[in-house]
Amino acid sequence: MIPIHELMNRIHWDEEFAKGDFVIGYYDRVEDKLIRVPLREIYFEPGDHFSFDWVDGEGENHSIPLHRIKEVFKDGELIWHRAH
Repeated sequence: MIPIHELMNRIHWDEEFAKGDFVIGYYDRVEDKLIRVPLREIYFEPGDHFSFDWVDGEGENHSIPLHRIKEVFKDGELIWHRAH
């Protein structure tokens, strides 16, 4: 299994691979469950290689460390996962 930052780099830089609908599943410690978020809703701060930001439907900003990502889907198919 490749590290999550390498997968994110591939999605960002490999135009052919990046074609598709990606969903990121991360573990939320407060809710004690996996939250799935479309990649198009996630913001990666330039130069920050440790986290991403996501604004939920209620307008609350969440800063999520990359180590909390547990799964990545492409076009509905699980392409990457980390043991929970």
